[in-house]
Amino acid sequence: MIIFGVDFGDTRTGWAVCDRSEMIASPAGVLTEKNFLHCAEKTAEAAKNARAELIVVGHPVNMDGSRGPRAQKCADFAEILREKSGIAVVLWDERCTTVSAHQILNVTNTRGKKRKSVVDAVAAVLILESYLAYRKNQAAD
Repeated sequence: MIIFGVDFGDTRTGWAVCDRSEMIASPAGVLTEKNFLHCAEKTAEAAKNARAELIVVGHPVNMDGSRGPRAQKCADFAEILREKSGIAVVLWDERCTTVSAHQILNVTNTRGKKRKSVVDAVAAVLILESYLAYRKNQAAD
């Protein structure tokens, strides 16, 4: 199944996509869009263009498991994305993905404008990889 991963942000939204075998998650781009509705529309279009059968949206749950305003905004985004794309959408816990993305970019010595332009796509890949690992473990049980 082709799955589209999304790291939604107020300014930049990262995209990732996996292959049909669900083995490899790859960056699919970063959208710079501050308008909430336009971001959802463009993300829905990108998911459809990727022939996605499922969309996974990062859900920023607090470390204590509570859900704040940011988590609600992502849930609202996911709902509009589902309506605009006609594709099923899953919210997926994204705790620490942006921190991990920055750590990966530190290891690869990615700095400055290049870093800013890819960190959200790397975070989307991490969200998608986490979801794929979950699916794989569920199938094994």
